[in-house]
Amino acid sequence: GTRFLPLLLLPWLIPVEINRRRSTVDGRFRRYRLVAGGPPSGQLADRYIPPVGHQIQDCRGTGSEQRRSYHSWVKGSINDVLIPIESYHLFDPFGRRIKHETRFDYDRIPAVVELCIQAGVDFPEYPSRRRTSPIRMLGKKVIDRGGYVEEPKPHLSENCRSLLAELDTYGAHFEQPPLSASDTRRLAERTLKAYCSVRRGVRQLMKKYSVKACGYCSEVHVGPWGHNAKLCGAFKHQWRDGKHGWQDAILDEVIPPNYVWHLRDPHGPPLRTALRRYYGKVPAVVEVCVQAGAVIPESYKPMMRLDIIIPDTEEARLVA
Repeated sequence: GTRFLPLLLLPWLIPVEINRRRSTVDGRFRRYRLVAGGPPSGQLADRYIPPVGHQIQDCRGTGSEQRRSYHSWVKGSINDVLIPIESYHLFDPFGRRIKHETRFDYDRIPAVVELCIQAGVDFPEYPSRRRTSPIRMLGKKVIDRGGYVEEPKPHLSENCRSLLAELDTYGAHFEQPPLSASDTRRLAERTLKAYCSVRRGVRQLMKKYSVKACGYCSEVHVGPWGHNAKLCGAFKHQWRDGKHGWQDAILDEVIPPNYVWHLRDPHGPPLRTALRRYYGKVPAVVEVCVQAGAVIPESYKPMMRLDIIIPDTEEARLVA
C-alpha cells in the first residue's frame, strides 16, 4: 500500500495552498507560466502555454466559422493542464453493481485515488473491503465472493470532493510574489518528476487491478466491470439507452496527457498554421515544466521534434 503512496500526489503535482476557502494552485508557479485554454462554452478545448495564444487555425468549436477557425484564448486553470477524471468509489468492487437509480449513493473521487484505494491505500473517508480469501470465478461469472457485507454510508461531504476538480487558478498568479529563477527551476523539476512517477505507477497498478473505460465518452470506472448508470451522451447513445460501452482502459484514459503545441521560444513569434507540420506536441504538464526550466525528459524529445529546423513562412513554400 505505502509503496504506491506517491500516486496520490496527482492533485498536488503543482503545489497547492489549502488555507483558503477555495483551494488554488500555488501562485509562485502560476506566476511564472500562465496557461491559456479554450473557455467552457462549447469551443474546441485546445490548450497552449503563452505568453500569447498560437494562431493555428484548427478550432472546430461553436462560432469557429465567424472566427475563421482561430481560437478564442482566455486564461486557463489547473484543470486545463491536468484533466480531472473521476470515478465512483466502491466499498466492494465485486459487490452489487451501481444502478442508474442508486448512482447518487456513491462518492465521486479521482480515478487514480480510487485505483490506489483498491490497491491497499486506506482513507478513513472512503473505506474499502479487504478480503483475506480469494474470489472464485468461472470465466467472468463470480462463483464465491465471500458473501455480501453491509456497505457503510457514503461520506458525500463537500469538504471531501475532488481537490483536482475544485482547484481555481484564474487569479492565483496575482496573489503571491514571484520565485527566483533557481527556485522555479527546482519546482519545475519536482513537478515533472512527480508527473512521470504517477504515470509509471498507475501503469503498473492497471496491470493488476481492472479499470474500465467507455468506448464512446470519457467515463472511467475502477473495478472488474462497469457500472449501469445511464449517463453516456456520446454518439448514438439513444440506441444504448444512455448506457456506457465498457472496455479495458488504457493509461491515457485514466491520466489524459492533454497534448499542446511545443513552443521552442516563448518570447518568439506565435505559431502559425502554415508551419504546423514542423511543430511538435507534448503533454501540457511537460510543456509548463520545460518552459519553467526543467530538463526535457528523453522520452519526450522525439515528440517535441527538436531535430527539425522550422523554416520561415516564405521558405516553407519551397519545401517538398
